[in-house]
Amino acid sequence: MTESPASLLLVLAVLLPFTGVIFGLLIGGRHVRTVALTTVALGLAVIGGIVWHALGTCSGSGTAIEYVLGGWSPPLGIRLRADGLSVLMLLAVAVVISLVSVYAHADFAPHDSGKETRAPLVFWLMLLAIWGSLNLVFVSGDLFTLYVALELLTFAGVPLVALDGRGETLRAALRYLLFALLGSLLYLLGAVLLYGAYGTLDIQLLSQVVRPEALSWAALALMTVGLLAKTALFPLHIWLPPAHAGAPAAASALLSALVVKGSWFLVLRLWFDVMPNVVTLSAAQLLAALGAAAIIVGNIVALRQLRLKLLIAYSTVAQIGYLFLMFPLAFGLAFAGMDSAPALTGGMLQTISHALAKAAMFLAAGLIYLTLGHDRISDLRGVAQALPMTVTALALAGASLIGLPPSGGFLAKWLLLSAALESGQWWWGAVMLLGGLLTSVYVFIIVVRSLAPAEAGWMPKTRVPQYQQMAVLALALSAFLLGLAALSPVDLVQLGRTPLSLLRGTP
Repeated sequence: MTESPASLLLVLAVLLPFTGVIFGLLIGGRHVRTVALTTVALGLAVIGGIVWHALGTCSGSGTAIEYVLGGWSPPLGIRLRADGLSVLMLLAVAVVISLVSVYAHADFAPHDSGKETRAPLVFWLMLLAIWGSLNLVFVSGDLFTLYVALELLTFAGVPLVALDGRGETLRAALRYLLFALLGSLLYLLGAVLLYGAYGTLDIQLLSQVVRPEALSWAALALMTVGLLAKTALFPLHIWLPPAHAGAPAAASALLSALVVKGSWFLVLRLWFDVMPNVVTLSAAQLLAALGAAAIIVGNIVALRQLRLKLLIAYSTVAQIGYLFLMFPLAFGLAFAGMDSAPALTGGMLQTISHALAKAAMFLAAGLIYLTLGHDRISDLRGVAQALPMTVTALALAGASLIGLPPSGGFLAKWLLLSAALESGQWWWGAVMLLGGLLTSVYVFIIVVRSLAPAEAGWMPKTRVPQYQQMAVLALALSAFLLGLAALSPVDLVQLGRTPLSLLRGTP
């Protein structure tokens, strides 16, 4: 088949970050930051090209971008494929990676003496490895390549947790690794069952032959549970708060905003693209029930935290729950023969909004810690005076998590609420409203205490660079203004996708 330039960009989107990792290792730690930032700039151009082509395709043929490696078509070969879901995630990850890189420019600079130090070397290499792994997750066309991508993502994320080398963070990293490896084992076992029964792991081919039978249900259950352990959905979340709260701010932003999205995206692929005929509405309801429990428990525990970073980490547990409410809503609409696109679009907007907002909040918490010398929520006085842009970013990111207009969180929740009412599943709408109310309480507490005036004579512990505050504000503004996507003339989410009702064979 003839490959288009956009198809070749899919290959570059995966290879370029890993090429940066290799060059960073060869050139040495003193220059690794320069290598990483150059790679990020080139990667942004590549992702921009993919998005530009996708937008043109939306108004034209409406087909996904594909690339067959080596010219060998599946099932013998491997296919890279980017539909609307992939393109949106590629873009969101590129934005977060770029702004986190700007923020980390000062925190992970080479040592003044020119000596190679461990933390900057590890951080910049793992940032690129995470980017490459996520891009591979988003464009992979078969379940085994997805397994490889998830393993690469795990082994890039674990070192970031233990970056400072403290015993506490080492324990958190080991707990994370154990959960991730268990999840990988379950996922791989399910993939083996599917391959043994149907002779292929290509997503498109498998979707045409998989049948609703005991083996398929067993494979779906094994793979889903494994991926939920990696995503930290309640009650498999116990590894996440210590891992994310103990890492440096830039590392926490990557872990919370991006890394957990890789395994969630694979659940999405598995349920919506590989086995839509196998999924039952009761199974989707169970998945959403776990999400609802995550929203309520995560928010309540977040309210009880004394440290800002730990509060934000438990908030991540709650926000992950929202990502699973779309499953019964989309399948409920499809089962009734109605259009499930709004539920899927709402879920994707919630994912992207959370990635942008949570990255902003973790980076803001890092600047607050540097300024005050602590992150105790009870004593945030003077922060707004010293870090006006950072507090503004915290408020905007919090507004997006709550779902206030015109934020991306508002548009996402509006679409999900509409889908809940249209499909007759009003209880999931009630969960979203309760979650937004609980989130608003701790966001209000943080902002009010940050606005309190400092004591007379108080001076910041450290003066943080303005560009770090600007990077945080850019992330928060992106999350807050994401709601303007409603004005877009095209629905990029649906690029290259068949309606769920047709995949299930319903009218």
